[in-house]
Amino acid sequence: MKKILTVLFLLHFSLPSFSDEPGVISLMYHRVGEGKYPSTNVSTEMFKQHLEAIKASGLSYIEPEKFKNQILEGKIFSKRFILLTVDDAFKSFYQNAWPILKENKIPFIMFVNTREISNNHPNYMSWDQIRELRDSGLVTIGGHSWSHEYFVDMKLEEVKEDIQKSHDDYNKQLKKIPDLYAHTFGETSSDIIKIIRDFNYKIIFGQHSGVISQNENINYLPRFSLNENYGKMERFKNILKSRAFNITSYEPKTVLLNKNNNPSSMKLKFNENVKGINCFDNSGGKWKNTKINFVTNNEIELTFDEPFKKRRGRLNCTMPSKDGLIKWFGYQYSVIN
Repeated sequence: MKKILTVLFLLHFSLPSFSDEPGVISLMYHRVGEGKYPSTNVSTEMFKQHLEAIKASGLSYIEPEKFKNQILEGKIFSKRFILLTVDDAFKSFYQNAWPILKENKIPFIMFVNTREISNNHPNYMSWDQIRELRDSGLVTIGGHSWSHEYFVDMKLEEVKEDIQKSHDDYNKQLKKIPDLYAHTFGETSSDIIKIIRDFNYKIIFGQHSGVISQNENINYLPRFSLNENYGKMERFKNILKSRAFNITSYEPKTVLLNKNNNPSSMKLKFNENVKGINCFDNSGGKWKNTKINFVTNNEIELTFDEPFKKRRGRLNCTMPSKDGLIKWFGYQYSVIN
């Protein structure tokens, strides 16, 4: 059975061959104006600065439905777009960010985990507020589990039960099951992806940096995570300059690391010369330059000398591009003992 799941997973991970395309910059927010949680919060002022920077950049927001259709139809993104996403449905986002987005008619996806909402948790939106966002025509509701627990630590049957509970809530409260999903904590495995796909989710997002293109994995699309540290304006302006690599494949397609395959390595192939590429990873628990072996001008091997620490291992590769842009590829490993 495990072999069958692995084959299915690899099929989902196969990358089609597309011409070079600019791609979509997907931004991920959680809380706004809730400073006691700096790892998931941006200040209201920072959020406004982000929107002003997007406006000044000339980039347009892409509507979630248009984004979904274009991805599923395999149509390239001929120019760069911004896809705004929000996780967890925190009340601070409703109070401090929603009025700004509503006034400026900015569309976004909100990935809703349902347990705390159904339990009337004071830090989360109510179902009435979520329906208000949905009914505005600006907000697409996405799936994000029931419990928002660490799925990689759970038994697969528990994962199925958890997602089914969220579907019961969506049916009861929204009369509709979402078809977009975001991995909780960006953590996943081939088996978990198979379960999510079996629940009829069409596109699945992670929480690793990078630019979305038709060459990316539809079950693990990147998003730039923004908080008080990683949302500072210097970094944010670089994010707005990012575009997709013309990547054709990467091996191995592992997302879950354990004591048997950690540390790992990765081989990437591109439809372009990547002699100017730089990669960084947090193996061993701290960020450093990744060792790069150039097999050819368009093929590289990355070596991680130390194991990635538990929970999340990250990799980012960037390269200067024309017009002052930055090509950006990111990856996240889920790490268990």
